[in-house]
Amino acid sequence: MDGFISELNKDFSPKPEENVFTSIWNEYERVILQSLITSFGLDFLVQDQHGGDVDTIHNVREIGKDPNMRYKNKKNAEAYANREQYDTRKYHRDKRYIEINRKASESKKNGTLEDAYTGKTVARNAKMDLDHVVSAKEIHNDPGRILAGLEGTDLANSEDNLKSTDRSINRSMQDKNIEDYLQKWEANRPQRQERINELKIKDSLSDKERKELTKLEKLEQIDPEKMRAENKKARTAYERKIAGTYYTGSKFLKDTTIAVGKRGAAMGFVFMEIWMAAKEEIQALSSGKDLKDMLEAVATGVKRGMENAKAKYKEFLAKFKEGFLAGALASLTTTICNIFFTTAKNLVKCIRQIYASVIQAGKVLLFNPDNLSFGDRMKTTITILATGASVLVGSAVGELMSKTPIATIPEVGPVVVTFCSSLVSGLLSCTLLIFLDRSKFINDIINGLNELSSLNGFQTVVDKYREIADAFERLAAKLESFDIEKFRAETEEYSKIAAKIGNAGSEQELNNILHSAYKIFNIKIPWKGDFDSFMGNKSNHLVFE
Repeated sequence: MDGFISELNKDFSPKPEENVFTSIWNEYERVILQSLITSFGLDFLVQDQHGGDVDTIHNVREIGKDPNMRYKNKKNAEAYANREQYDTRKYHRDKRYIEINRKASESKKNGTLEDAYTGKTVARNAKMDLDHVVSAKEIHNDPGRILAGLEGTDLANSEDNLKSTDRSINRSMQDKNIEDYLQKWEANRPQRQERINELKIKDSLSDKERKELTKLEKLEQIDPEKMRAENKKARTAYERKIAGTYYTGSKFLKDTTIAVGKRGAAMGFVFMEIWMAAKEEIQALSSGKDLKDMLEAVATGVKRGMENAKAKYKEFLAKFKEGFLAGALASLTTTICNIFFTTAKNLVKCIRQIYASVIQAGKVLLFNPDNLSFGDRMKTTITILATGASVLVGSAVGELMSKTPIATIPEVGPVVVTFCSSLVSGLLSCTLLIFLDRSKFINDIINGLNELSSLNGFQTVVDKYREIADAFERLAAKLESFDIEKFRAETEEYSKIAAKIGNAGSEQELNNILHSAYKIFNIKIPWKGDFDSFMGNKSNHLVFE
C-alpha cells in the first residue's frame, strides 16, 4: 500500500482550468501505469530506447534519419516498402471526409461554424476548406501507421483530424507539418504586414491586388496558439490509436517475447488488460450508485480483464509449465476479486471510517476551508483518498498475494506481488474518487447543502466557505446516523495523516504512518495469529472489516 501512496504527487502539476476529478483520476492512473511499466520492463510503451531487438513506432520512424537504425522484423520492412503510392483523391473522396465536410457546410449556412485556426465565426459566404490537421500524405507514408497495420484513410478522415478553416489558410499550408508552417508564418509576418499596409494605402487596386490583400489578411488572422492546440490534440489522438493497436497486438507481443526471452513482459500485458477492464467498469458506473456497487464493479472488471488477457495471449500463456502460469494467474485473479467482493460484503463494519475519508477529501476539494492553494488542495485530496483506500483493506494485500502460486515463479513472482499491492491501492483510490463524484450519498449531501445555503445566504457571501464545509460534514453524519463528534474527529484525523504522509522522508517512515493509522481507526487485521500458519489452514478465510 505504502508503495502506491509514496509515488503520488511526484511532478503533479494540476491546472485550474481542468476538471478536478479528471486531474485526480489521471494522477492515480499515472502511478498505476508507471508501476506497471517499471515492474514488467515495458518502458518502450512510453519511451523508446535507441535500437533494441523489437520494432517500435519510434524506431521505425527514425529509419532513414538515423543511419544505424534498421527494421528488426523483415516482414515489417517489406510492408513499408510495398505500401501503395499516395493518392490524394482516395483521401478526399472518402465518404467520411465528404460527410464531415457536408456538416461543416450546414454549420456555415446556419452561421455557427468557427474557423479552427482563427477562432472567428465564419461568414455565410466565406470560402472554406476541410483541413487534415495531420496531413493525409504524412499519415499515408508514416512508418508507424504501417507498422500498426491501420488504414490511412481511417486515421486521416476521423473527426479528430478534420477541421474547417479558410481556403486561403488551408491552401497556403499544402502538406506541411503545422509546426513547420507556423515557423515560416511567423518569420514572414513583418513582410506580410508591410505588404498589407502598402496595398491598403493605394487609391485603387487591381483584381489581382484585391485577391492578394484578402489572402494576406486571412493569413494574418491565424491564431498560432489555437493552431498548435489543434495540432497537439489531433496528433495525440492519432498516436494513441497507433500505439493502442500495435502495442496490444499479437505481432508485437510475439516479437517482444522472443526478444525478451522471459515471462515478465507478457505478465505486464496481462495486468494491463486487468487495469483497462477495471477502469472501464468504474468509469461506466452511473450516478446514484453506492460504494458496494462500485467495489463489486471493480471485481467484475478484474475478472473480465483476466478473461480478455487469456483470450488475447492464449498461445503465449499456454507455453509455460503446461498451464501452470495460467492456473497461477487464475488463482491471483480470484484473490484480487475476493478482496473487493469481501470488502463490499463487510462494508457496514468500516463504513464510518471510509465515509470520513471521503467527506474530508470533499471538504478540501470542494470548499477549501483552510484556504490552500489550488495545487496543495489537489495534492491533499489525492493523499486523503489514497489513505482511505489503504484503511479499507488494511496492510494485508502484499502478504496475501505472496501466498498465491504465482509468487513462487522465479523472477516474476516478487514483481507481481509488489505490483498487485499498488494495483489494489490504485483501484480503491479510483473507486473512492468516483464515489465522491457520483454517489447518491454525496448527491444527497449536496442537495441538502443547497437548501441550507439558500436559507442562510451562503451563496452570496465568499467568507462563508468554512461554515459550508462544516455543514457538509454535519449533513453527512446526519444522513448515516453517525455520532457527529466522533465522525468529525475521524475526518480531521485524515487531514493530519495526509500532512504526515506529505512530510514523510522515507518508505519506512511512510509505512509507520500507515500502520499508526490502522491503530487510530481500530482496524482489525484480517487473520489471527501468525500469517503463514493461518494461511496454511485451508478452512481459514481472510475477512476485511
